[in-house]
Amino acid sequence: MLLLRLALAFLTVWAPPAWTDTIPARSAELRLEEDHYVLDADFELVLNATLEEAIVRGVPLYFVLEFELVQPRWYWIDETLVTNTLSYRLSYNALTRHYRLSTGGAFYQNLPTLEEAQRVISRVKGRNVVDKSALFKGARYQAAVRLRLDTTQLPKPFQISALTSRDWSLQSDWVRWSFTP
Repeated sequence: MLLLRLALAFLTVWAPPAWTDTIPARSAELRLEEDHYVLDADFELVLNATLEEAIVRGVPLYFVLEFELVQPRWYWIDETLVTNTLSYRLSYNALTRHYRLSTGGAFYQNLPTLEEAQRVISRVKGRNVVDKSALFKGARYQAAVRLRLDTTQLPKPFQISALTSRDWSLQSDWVRWSFTP
């Protein structure tokens, strides 16, 4: 009986959440720009009250935009040609009352409202993802993109809370589409 209770307690604490809040995707496409293909994607990111309160209290939130390009093959496992990630760090400065958004660790900007910060994270325009020479003209590829809250970069007490709370699980479904250069 004790063993059964320990097993149930372990599963309750360590089981990943089966539910998540979703970030709806409005659009996603690849387009040719000079010698490379760029990604344009548009999501509808809205933070729930728990995440808003955490950010105002000084907890930075990390978001990850993930992109992959796969070439389907009938004779073998599909070949992954490109995997590309972009990290965002969103924090709040109580002294200036501005939100600071860092993109990829090097570029940052100060934004006056949370809504504006969410809008910047939600819209990806002209993100260089693959060189034109890496793709064959007329071949068919499968592209996929998603945006998610990265709970692994939260402070440890929040990571534990994120395991069992729906409020800390925020991600979009993979948006997949066929692409032919």
